[in-house]
Amino acid sequence: MSESWKLSAYASKPVIQAALLAHEEIDDWDPEVVISGREISEDRPDEWVLEAWYPSEPDAAQKLVISNLFGNVAPIFELEKLPDEDWLTLSQQGVDPIRAGRFYVHTPDHPPVEDAINFAIPASQAFGTGQHETTAGCLAMLDIMKRTGLVARNIADIGTGTGLLAFAAIHLWKGAFATASDIDDVCAGVVADNATLNKVTMGADRGELTMVIADGMEDELLQARGPYDLLIANILAGPLVELAPDFAASITPGGSVLLAGLLENQEARVRSAYSRAGFRLAQRMVNGDWSILWLRKRRI
Repeated sequence: MSESWKLSAYASKPVIQAALLAHEEIDDWDPEVVISGREISEDRPDEWVLEAWYPSEPDAAQKLVISNLFGNVAPIFELEKLPDEDWLTLSQQGVDPIRAGRFYVHTPDHPPVEDAINFAIPASQAFGTGQHETTAGCLAMLDIMKRTGLVARNIADIGTGTGLLAFAAIHLWKGAFATASDIDDVCAGVVADNATLNKVTMGADRGELTMVIADGMEDELLQARGPYDLLIANILAGPLVELAPDFAASITPGGSVLLAGLLENQEARVRSAYSRAGFRLAQRMVNGDWSILWLRKRRI
């Protein structure tokens, strides 16, 4: 089996989180390089490490890509050769399952549990981006929406990545139309693979998932399948603000939008943009440093 390597960068929590956000904005990231961010230990919550996993020894250019995520900050780097095991399995170790509401999300090396809706998502695809708290927050908020009686018949997941939140919505609102989109071409295959893994049917009928590659709402099929009564967008604060008018035009009166990917200190700017676009706050939660917002479009 081929050798595997890990490059670790040690810095404070805000520095590591900023680097992970920078990674999220790179469209042509090498899919063979998996990164994750975590606290070093429970008794040192402000000391974090970013880990990059490689199937072979990284060269100078590959190391520079990681270094550039930190901008002008210089973390402490450490490179180590790992035992002769599968590098992807190693990269998934330490990625704990997410329990949020009725959902349990785990990597394939963790077993499912009996008292939850289980989703298996490989770490190289969904995790390792530092967004565990936003993902868990979205799942918990979807659970709240369902429990409080929200009815969703036409759902869109914008910036779907792995398809996870779309899968969750399909399970909650069985029989709904569902559309997932992402700007990255790679996601089409990722979503299809994960749908197979999680027994989600791809297609255009009720209870099935249609996948499109699109920049925001700029896609004829995405527009034709609207308007939506539930739109999910777990992306970043900047794009959320820019997309507020487009989302408003794509959602039915009284419809809901679930927004995540914004830090708590970015919440006011995002809420202001959506208030101007005709939305009101239905519910919010904070998970770690991240805000999760459920907004509803005004009927008049």
